[in-house]
Amino acid sequence: MRGEAAGRDTIALRGIRAWGHHGANPGEQDVIGPIEVELVIEFDAGAARASDELRDTIDYAALHATVLGIVARTRCRLLERLGELILEAAMSDSRVVAARVALAKPGLLAGSTPVVTVGRTRPT
Repeated sequence: MRGEAAGRDTIALRGIRAWGHHGANPGEQDVIGPIEVELVIEFDAGAARASDELRDTIDYAALHATVLGIVARTRCRLLERLGELILEAAMSDSRVVAARVALAKPGLLAGSTPVVTVGRTRPT
């Protein structure tokens, strides 16, 4: 998602470190662990570019808080499911036409960090 199409701008939230109880392996959900999140949304920022008003764009501080809350309050076996919950929240704003979220579990595998990326585009 690069925002190249007309009317498609992006907001990216990178480097989010959230904490939650997620995992499919025995004991993973018993201990809180870090989840690294990158969320990219696509929308038409034309109104915000013209007005310079927060009400005309996506409030990325609110979106950040939503991501932190989802990771903290839910329990998912799979990162794919956790990603779906975050996508549902991002796409709940009708101005968002597409979203992609990458979720990583640092320190899970010796020498490797698993990352799952899921995305969604609003039907036209």
